[in-house]
Amino acid sequence: MPLNRPKPKAGLSRLFRNTAAHRPQQEQAPSLVQVLEQQQQQQAQLAAAAAPAPAGPKDISVGTDAAFAPAAPAPVRHALRNVSEVRHFFRTNDVPIFFVGATPFNLLGLDRWVRNFSYISYYDGWDGAHPRLFSPAQKSERTFNSAEQINNWLLRNPEVRAFMSRRTPAGARPKVAMVFFDAETEGICAELGYDLILPAAGLREHLDSKIVTTRLGNEANAPSVPNVLTKVEDWPGLVAAAQAAGLGDELVVQTPYGDSGKTTFFICSEADWDRHKDQIIGQDIKVMRRINNRPVAVEAVLTRCGTVVGPFMTELTGYAELTPYRGGWCGNEMHPCVLEGGQRTRAVELVRRLGDRLAKEGYRGFFEVDLLVDTDNGEVYLGELNPRISGASAITNVTAGAYADVPLFLFHLLEFMDVDFELDVDEINQRWDELASADVWSQMIIKETSPIVEQLTATPRTGQYYLDASGALVFGRAALDWHQLQDESEAFFLRVYGPGDYRWKGADLGILVTKGRLQFDAGQNGTALTIRAQHLIKSLRAAYAGVALADADAPKDLPADGVK
Repeated sequence: MPLNRPKPKAGLSRLFRNTAAHRPQQEQAPSLVQVLEQQQQQQAQLAAAAAPAPAGPKDISVGTDAAFAPAAPAPVRHALRNVSEVRHFFRTNDVPIFFVGATPFNLLGLDRWVRNFSYISYYDGWDGAHPRLFSPAQKSERTFNSAEQINNWLLRNPEVRAFMSRRTPAGARPKVAMVFFDAETEGICAELGYDLILPAAGLREHLDSKIVTTRLGNEANAPSVPNVLTKVEDWPGLVAAAQAAGLGDELVVQTPYGDSGKTTFFICSEADWDRHKDQIIGQDIKVMRRINNRPVAVEAVLTRCGTVVGPFMTELTGYAELTPYRGGWCGNEMHPCVLEGGQRTRAVELVRRLGDRLAKEGYRGFFEVDLLVDTDNGEVYLGELNPRISGASAITNVTAGAYADVPLFLFHLLEFMDVDFELDVDEINQRWDELASADVWSQMIIKETSPIVEQLTATPRTGQYYLDASGALVFGRAALDWHQLQDESEAFFLRVYGPGDYRWKGADLGILVTKGRLQFDAGQNGTALTIRAQHLIKSLRAAYAGVALADADAPKDLPADGVK
């Protein structure tokens, strides 16, 4: 008999007898068979209560209760009228929702709020220990050239399909969310009976263009940095277009599509033009005046009730310690001084205007906006639109606003669930604005910066780390996410590639999330990483080891990045 099995209560058999003795005379007493069946039921309940908890990281808090909460006793019959009802709706949700991706990073921790929310991930940083994450045991021998290819492979995988089937009640249609998808993804979901709870791929691709974003912003009175939209074939043509628009001699040129600064070019001379012209000629381009700016990121959700605007964050960009790409995104910071009062009001207004214009295009749901703050005059401009879940989502979901209401992504889910709602978006935005100064969070995306191709033999573990008495970064314990970090002495690291995987220049090694700031204002030099940030980066890099591959042994096509 298990040592932790509770003894039956001493009065349990007497209860049966007393109940029978006090039953009215006209009611027939239970038979011996009925009494034995009652005793067996009681014993089964006691045994179930004594069963040991499933193994895995011990990371349980009030926020995790939604993952284990019972279903609602009855369907909601009226429109959800406030955030409290929204919170209860998701806490008792009985529709399976799956986030599919190379990693679960973008929405990690959302299962604390939403019952029946699971992750399907190609890379498993927990090696099977995360109770809400599924990763197929048999991985593909092919390499992937895009995140869309990874997601499509996962959806077709028989292990994944079997897992989703086990989690989906008969007659129900599972909901599927992801960061990157395409028309092929839509076809797979349609064939398998999944609801892809995202705007259409064609619409998203159309809106993803920097040229389209600029035009829509202008129409919505949400202007970008002074610019001209044009097409040029040579250096004189670029100069003429810039002079006609009064943009000056220092220019920033962007092509319609690009990632992490790879298609943004700084051109001040004909030599600069010659360096980049092959990537510019023949394309529609945006030519901007070069300003001294501070980039700011914000996520929002376009709902039928209006646009809910999340917290504002500064970006970590171009740090050689984190990324090999000049101007490449490599993290975010959320803190009280991201925007001053007037700038914050202006920024919220720009995002909501853009949201209203996107609604006319048929868009709904989650999107991210990059804003530019002119550090010389304080003006706020529209930058870029990312019509998707973004890398900033991770810390959006741990803000004071999220805990006062619900995480921002839940408003996106509402748009695609079978439920009506009537919410006061103005009130929600005002409350989130008032709580904006309550949190300081940061995250860093650590990429491989050396020109190497190696097969990894050792990697740091996913979990919670802390700085010990000597200042060394030490693994503290396994953890599911970063929600329980207390102060700047702690950090959460999510490993992407593990032993046996490859690393190469530009590969995403992992993500570190911590409280406190990781960069500071360095005056004329812009921003710089703090000493603490540099120490964290060096400590984690030191935990990686690999074996260099000869050219003949190296994979011909390297995998797609694990984090976006």
